[in-house]
Amino acid sequence: MNVIIFFKKGVNMAKFYCFGNYTTQGFQGFIKDPKSDRSKAAQAAAEAVGAKMVSYTGLRGAYDFFVIFEGSFEQGAGIKMATEASGSLCNITICEAININDVAANAAKIASAYKGPGQ
Repeated sequence: MNVIIFFKKGVNMAKFYCFGNYTTQGFQGFIKDPKSDRSKAAQAAAEAVGAKMVSYTGLRGAYDFFVIFEGSFEQGAGIKMATEASGSLCNITICEAININDVAANAAKIASAYKGPGQ
């Protein structure tokens, strides 16, 4: 089982928040080795693509884990692809941190110029 967290030197780093689930196969691995430290596996996955894992947290609820990483979306997507292909993880969702005020400022520029259909 692996998780997504990254950092690449010389490139604008974005912060990403990832949620995911273990599969039946992943849970069977925990039963075999209840002391398995999945944060180390997540960190190794991040380092393999030059990213930085900030934190890894197990969760109770709709998702089984939460990871924060810094790097590029492509690095995170690569980790998602590889770890889900392993069969031990699924439903990995990658969310990018944004500045909502910057988004609103852009929306305000568009709102005065944009006309919807029939307007």
